[in-house]
Amino acid sequence: MQKYRHLTSEQRYQIAGLLKANFTQLGIAIELGVSKSTISRELKRNCGKRGYRPKQANELSCERKGNCKNAQKFTEVDWQLVKNCLQEKMSPEQISGRLSLCNQLEISHERIYQYVYRDKRMGGTLVSHLRSQKRYRKRYGSGEERRGVIKNRVSIDQRPAIVAEKNRIGDWEGDTIIGKDHQGALVTLVDRYSRYTLCAPVASKHAEGVTAAMLALLEPHKARCHTITLDNGKEFASHETVAAQLETSVYFAHPYHSWERGVNENTNGLIRQYFPKNTNLKEVTPDEVSFAVNQLNHRPRKCLGYRTPYEVFFDEHSTWHNTELDVALRI
Repeated sequence: MQKYRHLTSEQRYQIAGLLKANFTQLGIAIELGVSKSTISRELKRNCGKRGYRPKQANELSCERKGNCKNAQKFTEVDWQLVKNCLQEKMSPEQISGRLSLCNQLEISHERIYQYVYRDKRMGGTLVSHLRSQKRYRKRYGSGEERRGVIKNRVSIDQRPAIVAEKNRIGDWEGDTIIGKDHQGALVTLVDRYSRYTLCAPVASKHAEGVTAAMLALLEPHKARCHTITLDNGKEFASHETVAAQLETSVYFAHPYHSWERGVNENTNGLIRQYFPKNTNLKEVTPDEVSFAVNQLNHRPRKCLGYRTPYEVFFDEHSTWHNTELDVALRI
């Protein structure tokens, strides 16, 4: 019998997106790799008056979990360890997994969420360390591209099947993050398997600057660049130049199918924690971007067995590269 696992916060945001795209409960279950009954229970238990909202759903789930009569008691020392990790921008799930891996503390991510939201109700600020979420509604519907067609684009339908398996290093996803009032942008690239992230600031979304940034980021890893899957933005109009110089293949996701670049979309959300939507990215320095990317690349991930993207991408076996976090875990 397959072991039951609770839905994660990230999965709940994916459910919300698929619902907007008119997926059935069975279709959502297939996309998430869970049973249809799991989706059915989730929608029955965690829908509010305004329908299914992932943030609210996660809070409701955590609250029910915390009301368990046999809930484990934790000391102030335990919670201080959790707080130190939260301040390093680790998610509750990452904290739970990494502390267990290091034999520091056995605590579920649901219990950490409950603690954080109780702190919020009491006027605390722990919630500010959780990943910020996008509030705008993406456009779905016909799936037709509204931004113009990129010349000689190659559809994701022609991408080798091995890329979808996420079992090798060198398959990248790319996108851009736009600053407040369209002031500046960040070019982001992430390896699908290791989650290793590359990022660079550019003055605008013009294709020339974005292409130069992509080449500068990927040329040091040219030997590990099998494919690149991009969004349909016009800033990637020079994709043929990228493909030629990196000797790789570039593919484009279907219009408004952001889940086809789910790793990149999730990573952009993590980067937004350092550069919120009201940030003028024209004023962001390369050092600030490097700091944020370094944090992400040395943060443990559940999907990597709580190793870090850096460790997996470079096949490193050391446990930490972040001195401050290492100190936090030894408290």
